[in-house]
Amino acid sequence: MPKVAVIMGSKSDAELVQPCIDTLGQMGITCEVKVISAHRTPDKAREFGTGAREQGFELIIACAGGAAHLPGVMASWTTLPVIGVPLPSTDLKGVDALYSIVQMPAGIPVACVAVGAAGVKNAAFLAAEILGLKYENVRQAYDKYRSELQGRP
Repeated sequence: MPKVAVIMGSKSDAELVQPCIDTLGQMGITCEVKVISAHRTPDKAREFGTGAREQGFELIIACAGGAAHLPGVMASWTTLPVIGVPLPSTDLKGVDALYSIVQMPAGIPVACVAVGAAGVKNAAFLAAEILGLKYENVRQAYDKYRSELQGRP
C-alpha cells in the first residue's frame, strides 16, 4: 500500500490541509500527517527528510505559507518526490509562498500546485497520478474520479 507524508509548517495549517488528507484517503493512499517547521524545528526537518524513505514513504506533500521553505528543505534532505503546496496564510494571500516554492535551484526539484484549496486537493491528485504508475488500485481510483468528473460512468 502506498504511503505519503503530509507535512505542514504549523498546527494552524491543519484546517487548510485537511482536504488533501481526505482526498488521499479517497484514492486509497495511506498518509501520515506531521507538523515540521523548516524554521522552528530544522533538526526535525533534517531527521525526517533523511529518514523518510526508510520509514516507507514514497512521496512527500509539504504545505507551507509565508516564506514557505518547508518543501524546498524537504527536497534538500531526500530524493523522494516532493509536492509543495503554497498556503494563503499571510497578507500576501499565498503569493509569497508560491514564489518561494517554485524558485528551487536546478537539481533540487519541487513540484508545485496552486495556492490554497485547489492546491491542497491537486497535491493529492498529483500524488495519485504518480503512485498510480506503481499501484493499480490507486490508478483505478484516480481513473474513476476523472471519469466521474467528466460525467462518464
